[in-house]
Amino acid sequence: MARWRALWDAAGVIMDPHPSTASLAAATAVEIAADLAAGRTTSVAVTQALLERIAAVDHSGPELRSVLALNPAALDDAEALDAERAAGHLRGPLHGVPVLVKDNIEVLGLPASAGSLALAGREVVRDAPLVTAMRDAGLVVLGATNLSEWANMRSPHSTSGWSAVGGLTGNPWKLDRSAGGSSSGSGAAIAAGLAPLAIGTETDGSITCPSSLNGCVGLKPTVGVVSTVGVVPLSGSQDSPGPMARSVHDAALLLSALTGEPSYSDAPGTLTPGDLRLGVAAGWLSNHPGTDALFAEVLRVLEGAGAMLSPADVSPVAGTGAAELTVLVCELQEDLGAYLAARGGEGPGSIGELVAFNAKHSEVELAHFGQEFLEMAASSEGRADPAYAEARARCLQWALEETLEPSFEGAEAPEFLVAPAYAPAWKSDLRGGDHFLGGGLASAAPSIAGWPVLCLPMGLVEGLPVGLVLVGRPHSEARLLAAGHALEALLDLRGSLHPTWLPPSRG
Repeated sequence: MARWRALWDAAGVIMDPHPSTASLAAATAVEIAADLAAGRTTSVAVTQALLERIAAVDHSGPELRSVLALNPAALDDAEALDAERAAGHLRGPLHGVPVLVKDNIEVLGLPASAGSLALAGREVVRDAPLVTAMRDAGLVVLGATNLSEWANMRSPHSTSGWSAVGGLTGNPWKLDRSAGGSSSGSGAAIAAGLAPLAIGTETDGSITCPSSLNGCVGLKPTVGVVSTVGVVPLSGSQDSPGPMARSVHDAALLLSALTGEPSYSDAPGTLTPGDLRLGVAAGWLSNHPGTDALFAEVLRVLEGAGAMLSPADVSPVAGTGAAELTVLVCELQEDLGAYLAARGGEGPGSIGELVAFNAKHSEVELAHFGQEFLEMAASSEGRADPAYAEARARCLQWALEETLEPSFEGAEAPEFLVAPAYAPAWKSDLRGGDHFLGGGLASAAPSIAGWPVLCLPMGLVEGLPVGLVLVGRPHSEARLLAAGHALEALLDLRGSLHPTWLPPSRG
C-alpha cells in the first residue's frame, strides 16, 4: 500500500488500478442502461465487473475504503433481472443498473452500522422503504458505502470519512485529501468508478459536501420526499436521503426510482440556460480565492448564455450555529434513542448506553476523537428540553424569514439561488479533525428549512473538483433537476472532470 501511494503521488496517477473496468467506471447510469437495453452487456456482467473493480480499488491498490460491505445477493439479483429482461419485463429505465447505499440505511444482507461498532453485527431484518422502491424499479443493490460515523454527529472534532467499522475513506482525486462527509463513501465510490449511482443522506451538508469534493452530482431533496423509515436517524426535522450520481440525468432517474414519481426523470432537457432565473448568493461565497474566481467565471458563462442573474441578499449564518446544534442534539436524543431501542440484536438501546459502549471500546471508537455530541444528547431531555423550542424557532426565523423567503421575493424574483458549494478538499487529519478551506455556507439555511439543494461540478481548482449549488423552494425538485441539467450541459465538463487515472467519459 505504501508503495502504491508513493507511485500515486510521484506519477500523478497515470494508470487505472483495474484497467479492464476503466471504461465501465467512466460510464453514466444512462449509458449503462442503454448498453443493457441494446444487449451489449448484461446486469450480471456489469455487476461482476464492478465487484472486481471494488476489490481492486477498495480492498487493494489505493485501498480507497469507500465500500464498507458487499451485498452477497448482488449477482443473484442481477441474474434475476436479466431473466426478467429476456422475458420482456422491464421494471423501469434503470432495470439492471447497480447502486450503492450509504451504510446508515437498512438493507437486507448489509450491516446498516452507521459506521459504529455498536450497530455492527446487529442483524438487519428489513429493507428500508427507499431500498424496496429501488428494487421495485429494477436496481441492483451492490453494497454499502462507508460514512462519517453516526453521520458526523458524534464530535465537533470528528474527521469526515472515518468510521470505526470502515476506517478512513480517501478521495480518489488525491488519497490524502478528504472525501467529505458524511456520505463520504458514496461520493468517493462514484468518483472512482465503483458504481454509477449511490444513495447518501443529508442533515446539513452531508450530500452536498462529498458531491463537491469528489466531483459528482448530489441532490438533497425536500425533507419528506424520500422516506427516512429504516434510516439511522439524526434529526427528524432535517434528515433527507437523496441520489448521488455522475450526471444530473442519472440523479433524476434515481430520484424517480426512490419515489415512484416520473416527473423527476422527465425533467432534464426541459430548460435551457436562457430559461434560468438565478439569485446570486454573494453572502455564501467560499472565501477561497480560486473557488470564488471559478464561480465568477461560471456566472459570466451563464450570463453570456442568456440566464437572468440578480443579487440575492442572504443573511449570514452567524448566531445560528449554537441554536442548530441544540436542535440536532435534542432530536438526536429522541430519534436515535428510539431507533436504538427498536433495532433488535444485542447492543446499546439508548444514547446513554451508546456513550458507555464507546467508552468500553475506546481503543477503537475513541482512538481519534471524542463523542461530545452523544454525551450532550444523553444528558438532554429531547424535544421536551426547554431550550429546544426556542432554538428551533430561532433557526426557522433565520433560515426562512431572514434568508430564504426574502431572496425569492420581488418583481424579478429568481427561481433558484446559486452559490459555490465548498472549496477544494482539505488534507485528512485523524487527530485534528476537518480543516475546511472554505464554503459550506449554502447548506445551512435550506437544511434547517427542509428545502432542496442540488450540487453539481463546476470545474477544478488546484487540480481538485469543486461544485456549485442550486437551492430551490420546497418540492421544486423537477425544475431544480431541469436547471441543473441545463447548467451541466452549458459547462460541458464530462470529458475532463474525472480523476487522472480514469479515462474520459463517453460524453
